[in-house]
Amino acid sequence: MPNRSIPLCFVLALASPPLVPAQAGSPAGPVPVANLTARRQALIARLKAGVAIIRGAEEPSDDPPDSKYPQATFREDNDFFYLTGLETPDSWLLVTAADSAHGEVHLFLPARNPQAERWTGPQLGPGPDAAAATGIPVANIHPSDSVEAYLRRFTFSGGRAAPLWFRRTAWDAEPDMIRKLALDTPRVSTQDLLPVLAALRVVKDGDEIRRITRAVELSAEGHVAAMRFAKPGVWEYQIEAVAEQTFRSLGAERLGYPSIVGSGINSTVLHYDQNRRQTQPGDLIVMDMGAEFGYHTADITRTIPVSGKFTPRQKAIYELVLGSQQAAMDAIKPGITLRELDGIARKYMAEHSGDLCGAGGCGKYFIHSLSHWIGMDVHDVGGGVPLAPGMAFTVEPGIYLPAEALGVRIEDDVLVTPTGYLLLSKGAPRAVADIEKIMGSGH
Repeated sequence: MPNRSIPLCFVLALASPPLVPAQAGSPAGPVPVANLTARRQALIARLKAGVAIIRGAEEPSDDPPDSKYPQATFREDNDFFYLTGLETPDSWLLVTAADSAHGEVHLFLPARNPQAERWTGPQLGPGPDAAAATGIPVANIHPSDSVEAYLRRFTFSGGRAAPLWFRRTAWDAEPDMIRKLALDTPRVSTQDLLPVLAALRVVKDGDEIRRITRAVELSAEGHVAAMRFAKPGVWEYQIEAVAEQTFRSLGAERLGYPSIVGSGINSTVLHYDQNRRQTQPGDLIVMDMGAEFGYHTADITRTIPVSGKFTPRQKAIYELVLGSQQAAMDAIKPGITLRELDGIARKYMAEHSGDLCGAGGCGKYFIHSLSHWIGMDVHDVGGGVPLAPGMAFTVEPGIYLPAEALGVRIEDDVLVTPTGYLLLSKGAPRAVADIEKIMGSGH
């Protein structure tokens, strides 16, 4: 007769939900461990000395108790994800640097709670699974409730206080233990970690380029779908829905930012995102929409004529914006700055405005900067550094004429190469004839 006793391992398996790998099910897949290790080593090299502390995102709290449906969703802190590839709430990373080549990395994760996991799903806790996902030695992975003790231990090791690196410009978001250590301990000198992390993140590695390229590709598909759908009488939110459904169906887990679909007078409002107006014949529509793929976001804007054809006036303004954009893009190369590119676009606009916008040209209606970095944030970190291969940013001139309810913005995403740039957003047509062709096929 077979043994009817139940093995202990089976009992434990029932008690604890099964573990899942980092980023399980994500269309982007996990960040390669080699990339994570290289990023952490690059951070150690930049710190040179001291102790850096990075707090992951907290578990979102539920809505008030009388709310029927909690609305908050968890998204990991960008810096923490960049260095660990994990999506585990309430976690910490501690990095020590003895010099530019030597340091230690310690990860702090909440202990697993099988009862809570029945509500929230399996989570990584301290142990070999977290080590395999991150490349951090298992001996350096600890319960999160021990982070303060380790921070004080490393800060005061060797009888002297090491510099404490934390994200000082996010001071209000830092927890009490960091604020207390920084303020109440005279021997501790503090350094702002954000510029150091920004200098690392502004140049994308191969995995980041893969992610951002895909984010832009599927965003471009969403724009094309919106072009085909748009026609007089549809509502802005319907155009938004077509684009966002396309993003999601192709693997976007989130939007990079709230979609902007502004028709008529709304096309002249830069960050209009209510998307409630019904389109009217003759409107221009500014569609500023981007998807997030694997924690990296696109940022694309296209301006389209809802009736399928630009009027002569609309076309003239549109082609001036397009020419200004192309003039700047033609100048992209390593060593130039975003500020210099901005000046090139404005110079082109000033020289080619003619009488389109009256005395003084159209430049006074170009009311925002030309570019910003993109990456894990839609307005990503990076500062005013010269361009280098692996940097990604937008090129987005615009002209906004409220008196005519006429706004035009064209925004593309580019990647700097050793000899120039790669146009990532080429899948979303921007020439007048190409847009009108797509609009015609949709109608």
